[in-house]
Amino acid sequence: MRESQLRPLADSTIGAMLSIRHFEYAVLDLLGRGLIPGTSHTCLGQEYVPVVVESLLRHDDEVFSNHRGHGHFLARYDDPAGLLAELAGREGAVCGGMGGSQHIRRPGFMSTGIQGQLVPVAVGTAFDMRRTGTTSISVVYVGDGTWGEGVVYEALNLAALWRVPMVVVVEHNGIAQSTPTSAQMAGSVADRCAAFGIRHVRVTGIDVEAIRASLAPLVAAVRHDGSPLVVEFDTVRLGPHSKGDDTRTSAELEAVAGRDWYLHYRAAFPEQVDRLDAAATEKIRAVVESVLARPLIGAGHG
Repeated sequence: MRESQLRPLADSTIGAMLSIRHFEYAVLDLLGRGLIPGTSHTCLGQEYVPVVVESLLRHDDEVFSNHRGHGHFLARYDDPAGLLAELAGREGAVCGGMGGSQHIRRPGFMSTGIQGQLVPVAVGTAFDMRRTGTTSISVVYVGDGTWGEGVVYEALNLAALWRVPMVVVVEHNGIAQSTPTSAQMAGSVADRCAAFGIRHVRVTGIDVEAIRASLAPLVAAVRHDGSPLVVEFDTVRLGPHSKGDDTRTSAELEAVAGRDWYLHYRAAFPEQVDRLDAAATEKIRAVVESVLARPLIGAGHG
């Protein structure tokens, strides 16, 4: 996509995308310094996806996330301090430090590190929404690798059979941990949706306003007609699977980097992006400083 084709965005939209990016940079830095235990999976390169999706949702919708879910959470709540405290085991954590990076629960949001686990939960939630006559919807995020899980197909079968108001958002970044899509998926996501008679749309661009405009009527139809929808984003994962396990070649990484939404928006709107990038950098820096100054959960209470 040429920079001139990008539509202007509100400061709040670009600011949200940049805040997610700098949060993920901070996570990788803190992991490397041993200040976050375990591992974590960043969404670098995919930040625009949850920002677009969230703009189409209401507070009474339910969002089900996955292992790479920081951006999903931050697009919904803009609470980097609560999320970072959760990752670092500090006071003020979203789940009291019990969930870590992958297992977050907050009203209207749930994530898990188990591939495909929340797809049937999203179906059940959407079924209850239809049963009770609300116009709420459930939204569940999956990656391309999750299409290797049998439970996904059991859930899609019921979603189509029961006509539930559910949107499956596929962040198809071309690699499942370290396995390219071509080595682990036969056919396509569209073909698999067609087998159940579920509507599928593929998003290939990074123009946030254009994506939002194209998806708005489709999501509205799910909300009011009660039929499932699969939205597949052809996106990129700039960073490693978790904190350092990237097996892609330098040429592959260079090709991925060339598709980064940040580079294209900065080229198209340099003043705006530079200004908001500086603000997001400072915002997350202050969050990190504040959270690391908090006591560890349970410290001094033994």
